[in-house]
Amino acid sequence: MKRLLAHADILAWENGGFVCLKNGYLGINGDRIDYLGTQAPQAPYAETRDMTGKLLLPGLINGHTHTGMSLLRGLGSDLPLDKWLFDTVFPVEDRLTDEDLRIGMELSMLEMLASGITSFTDMYMGASYCAPVILASGMKANLCRPMQSFDPDEDPMTCRRMREMLALYDEWNGAGDGRIVTDFSIHAEYTCTERMVRAAAEEAQKRGAGMHVHLSETEAEQQKCIERYGMTPAEWFDSLGAFGGRAYAAHGVWLTESDRALLKQRGVSVVHCPESNLKLGSGVANVPALVAEGLNVAIGTDGAASNNNLNMLEEMHLVGLLHKGVQRDPTLISPAQVLSMATVNGARLQGRTDTGALAVGRKADIVAIDTDRPHLTPNIDPMANLIYAAQGADVVLTMVDGRILYENGAYLTLDRERILFDARKAARRLL
Repeated sequence: MKRLLAHADILAWENGGFVCLKNGYLGINGDRIDYLGTQAPQAPYAETRDMTGKLLLPGLINGHTHTGMSLLRGLGSDLPLDKWLFDTVFPVEDRLTDEDLRIGMELSMLEMLASGITSFTDMYMGASYCAPVILASGMKANLCRPMQSFDPDEDPMTCRRMREMLALYDEWNGAGDGRIVTDFSIHAEYTCTERMVRAAAEEAQKRGAGMHVHLSETEAEQQKCIERYGMTPAEWFDSLGAFGGRAYAAHGVWLTESDRALLKQRGVSVVHCPESNLKLGSGVANVPALVAEGLNVAIGTDGAASNNNLNMLEEMHLVGLLHKGVQRDPTLISPAQVLSMATVNGARLQGRTDTGALAVGRKADIVAIDTDRPHLTPNIDPMANLIYAAQGADVVLTMVDGRILYENGAYLTLDRERILFDARKAARRLL
């Protein structure tokens, strides 16, 4: 279908940066953008939508989350990471069924679509079971089944988690015309053995798959790894081959200068998850240094159990403010840099070259913000308003591959009432 979005302000991508096309036109042919400009196109379109008062931006990409953890929202609040994870979360996760994982992902997708997320990177159990849910929803996702192993003698090729990770790749990679990408994952240095990491890295590189890890999230994680191996977590992962292909690391709060240089050399992306890091008391990643040194930095919400929401606009707002205050420099991290982290940088992390920006030829992954709101008036600087003032509730349209999935509070591919009912029922049983 050919559809024209008319009279919108458009944050288009030109010459490696964002430009705002005032009162512009965006044409869609099938799943791709085929026109951008401030003049009406000459070609006819089957449908024209008047988008007066709307700001169009690329679909947001959630670089790191755990969708099944939406059922654990609020569990173990106000605990440090180690106690929260080992004493509170892991015992409940042991009781999660495949059906629970499906419901948790559906609940997360409701929340993500409503805040403009079109693609997400999920590290969680049951990924093969959940893949059909993503296809039905119309969203995009990089799925990872994380590897954990505490037994140094465990054979990687007979390990259940390894078998599940390989099966996920073999069955689902590229499904839905590429909407699903399957990556490999090591949960963290402190939850996996050297033998298992090396084996997983080798299998990922054989397939050209990405590698997703938690990295240097807390000071204790960083120091204990140095005590165990004489290396930082980044150096340890690298020594075992985990960074030999496309790789991305969540958090990076306690990276050293040499860690940053290593990640830059290996082309490893870092996913900034500020709300989760603050809530768990883990600290604040030195994102200005990462950006200045040329690393690819994306943004993630982490899971709803440690955030406690999946609202990317809220996360972007915090990224835009946090580092200015911590480092007492208002020039750090511009609104354009924040939007890049949430879009083009996230696409790069996911290995997707056809999304992340509004440009002719790119996929029509588009979000519309209603700027006809008191807190967005006057709209002197649309980019600044987006980062410093816009709310998740201001999203009025979320489109993936030219298909509208969410509009004005209505979900067109997901059954909101059934999902909320199932989620409440599952949570009562689990908690």
